[in-house]
Amino acid sequence: MSDKNCCGVECSCFCSGARKGVISVASTALSFKDYLGACKARWGIGRMDYKVSPGLYGVGKPDSNSPVLVSANYKLTFDTLRKNLSSLDCWLLILDTKGVNVWCAAGKSAFGTEELINRIDETGLAEIVAHRRLILPQLGASGVNGGEVARRSGFSVVFGPVRASDIKRFIADGFKATREMRTVKFGTLDRLVLTPVELIAAVKTSLFVFGMLFLMNLFAARHFGIYDFAAYMGAVLTGTVFTPLLLPIIPGKAFSWKGWLLGLIWSVFALWLFGWFSLDFWSLAVGYLLLLPSVSGYLAMNFTGSSTYTSPSGVLKEMRIALPFLIGSFVVGAALVLVKNPLG
Repeated sequence: MSDKNCCGVECSCFCSGARKGVISVASTALSFKDYLGACKARWGIGRMDYKVSPGLYGVGKPDSNSPVLVSANYKLTFDTLRKNLSSLDCWLLILDTKGVNVWCAAGKSAFGTEELINRIDETGLAEIVAHRRLILPQLGASGVNGGEVARRSGFSVVFGPVRASDIKRFIADGFKATREMRTVKFGTLDRLVLTPVELIAAVKTSLFVFGMLFLMNLFAARHFGIYDFAAYMGAVLTGTVFTPLLLPIIPGKAFSWKGWLLGLIWSVFALWLFGWFSLDFWSLAVGYLLLLPSVSGYLAMNFTGSSTYTSPSGVLKEMRIALPFLIGSFVVGAALVLVKNPLG
């Protein structure tokens, strides 16, 4: 008898080693609901609560000798893993990472040594499998002390490949990873798929900005119009979409700089397009040359948390340097945009 739930798993009875109990079975086939949920999460809809229950899952018909794969309880991660395990009999030990992916959770220690040891104990894994080997994703290495795990749980840690698509080959080759399996790629599609959630977050913030500008129109010297809206939204798209898309070819290393530079190019184009490059609009032109690149730079800097290009320390350093400049530029630029040209 089985009972399927919304996460693509069902409960079944296993008899493994010294323990018999109810363990969830994870299907390797994704449903329409899974794909729809993934699409919604990519666009920031329900993203913060898109997770599965932590614990032990079975794939196929695992026994006491089947490999144990460790992963996070973010459902996008869980689904990416299980869909690549067809025809493989294995166990999935899912840690409670609060619905955060492996890489980010490892940086925050949610995918970490303590949680792994506790999950081994809570699931009774030592009674279910005869071997003492755990396969962890390479991107979780920063959060797990393999020596400590082995000392306290008796399970050794083996770091598998970067991509879930290489796991079956990794296991078939005797738990050995090629250089290709260890290489982190961050191509155009990888970057582009991460932009929707940043874009939606920026649009939500912009609604507040537009509301403030609407109120300011009641008493500001210069009213905010459709061209201003287009200029601002162009800066938003530049920071959230075009900067990540063109990341490797934009000069410089800092994300804030890359976004600022692309934002400056957009600003010059917008000013020319709207006919604001003239003495009559000098304060508006200078204001937007300060404001729009700062918007793009700030939004591009947010992308550092989704990128393999940076380290936590590098992100903090960039924020300390870039934020004061971006905020100051935005404030001065906004003031110039909202005042009447004294020479007009």
